[in-house]
Amino acid sequence: MQVLRPESSIQSLTFIKPDRRRVHDFLQLHEQVQTSVNLLDSLESFLSTFKKDLSAVSGQISELQDRSKAIENRLKARRRIEKPLSSLLADITIPPALATLILDSPVGEPWIEGIEDFERRLVTIKARSRVKAARDLGEVAEGLRIVAATKLRAFFLALFEPIRSNVTTNMQVIQTSVLLKYNGFFAFLQRQAPDVAHEVQRSYVGAARVYYETGFRRYARSLTLIKARFVEKHENIVASEREKDLQVDLERLAFAKIVGPGVTLAYMADDKSHKEPIEALLRSLLLVFLDNATSEYTFVKTFFSVEASLPTKESSNSILSPSLQSPDRATFADQRSVAESDYGGQRVVSPGIVNSLSAAETASKEEQAGTDALWKQVMDPVMTYCESFLKSTLDPIPPAVPLLTMIRLMEDVVVEVQKRNCPPVEFYVFALRLQMWPVFQKAMAENVDALKKLAEGGSSGYFSRAIATSDAGVSSICKRYTIMFSSFIQLTEQEEETMIFANLLRLRQELTKLILRHTNSITDVVKRATALLSIYDSLLQGLSKDTLSAHPKSQQEIAYWANLHEEAKRKIVSASRQLQR
Repeated sequence: MQVLRPESSIQSLTFIKPDRRRVHDFLQLHEQVQTSVNLLDSLESFLSTFKKDLSAVSGQISELQDRSKAIENRLKARRRIEKPLSSLLADITIPPALATLILDSPVGEPWIEGIEDFERRLVTIKARSRVKAARDLGEVAEGLRIVAATKLRAFFLALFEPIRSNVTTNMQVIQTSVLLKYNGFFAFLQRQAPDVAHEVQRSYVGAARVYYETGFRRYARSLTLIKARFVEKHENIVASEREKDLQVDLERLAFAKIVGPGVTLAYMADDKSHKEPIEALLRSLLLVFLDNATSEYTFVKTFFSVEASLPTKESSNSILSPSLQSPDRATFADQRSVAESDYGGQRVVSPGIVNSLSAAETASKEEQAGTDALWKQVMDPVMTYCESFLKSTLDPIPPAVPLLTMIRLMEDVVVEVQKRNCPPVEFYVFALRLQMWPVFQKAMAENVDALKKLAEGGSSGYFSRAIATSDAGVSSICKRYTIMFSSFIQLTEQEEETMIFANLLRLRQELTKLILRHTNSITDVVKRATALLSIYDSLLQGLSKDTLSAHPKSQQEIAYWANLHEEAKRKIVSASRQLQR
């Protein structure tokens, strides 16, 4: 046991003694500490509770963020389909104004845009048949289609009535100013109501056929009356006594061209003193036929040739847009082959492109065949009248020069038709021209045979008398020959044309024989050569005066007779010298 010393006890007592004096302070401090501890406990409990609440709030905020992201994604998705959906609804819905236009208003100019808009919506409704809204509108659209087709049928039939009932109606004005303006209506019928379109087409063909048939029948009848007042039969170069054959008639040769004198009008037949040559009448008929036939072909090709489908206005954002679909293998191969051909190497044409081109060519031929057939149904009576009138001009056979004038007219018409791109008219006129060449050849053969018979003396047996020739007769034949030659040159632009120049060569050969036979009857050598010189000189004068063209054949013809002329001169000089001896 430790024994305390007195000094340490005193010190401890001294130390404790003041603590007792501050007991109250310590007690208060203890209470404060205890209060602080309680407060800290309360704060700890509060913080613990707050932490739990904060954790719960954090979970709710996280959940709200997830919901917000989901809502935002849905919003983006809806915004993505908003424009296509709006476009789809705009395409398949039929505005009340459009329905009212079709149901309550008569067909007119407001229908031009309206019927195109309705057809586009109708096509869209059919294409979007998987959409319930489109199926619901299908019956309404079908009803409007039937109403529109019914009204358009009545509208077109009313437009065709003046053509059918009145031949004085201006066909071209109705076609260009009225029918072509409403071309979209027929296109709508052909795509959406083919039976009605076919009925409208048959109605037009019937009306136009009656119109042209009546007009050309009356016009051909008027021309026939005028033709009967000017009968000009073919007379061979030996027997002809017409004074008109002794000069080149440039006014009549002008009828070989389209550009030239005016056409003969139907009312001119009422004047019984009015006369015109047959080539002028044929030219008038062909020019009238040319203008009407080519304009009709252009109208038929424009009005009745309709695209198989109507282009739809689909944006790239529309639902089920083709641009969002993958290309098939064939399309991809076509695109790749074209792309690869642009970068080095040999250009490759894929079979797909070749097939598409051949299909387009076939479709074009079929379309042209349909147009040609439709045009022929309209113009068939007209072609019959034209062919009948042509045959009437060839019976009796006209003289060779008017006949060649009509042939050249046919050729000029063919050239004009080719410029206007009207194949059926070209084939028809070309066929008419082919009918005229045998007649021309027959007329020229008669000239050659008659001249040959006269050159040979016309004797075929021992007891037959030879046909005598006279200076006036031979001179007249030479004059008619130069007129025929000059006229043929005026009507011929080609340097070599066998049908023309072969016949002229045969005529020249027989004429040369005739001249020699005629002068051989003169016993005196000088007089015989002088007669030859006189005949050749008249031929050269006629050819030089009447041949206005620098055609190579005319120069050759002049050179031929000039050689004979010089030969006759030499004979005169030689005979004169022999007489002087």
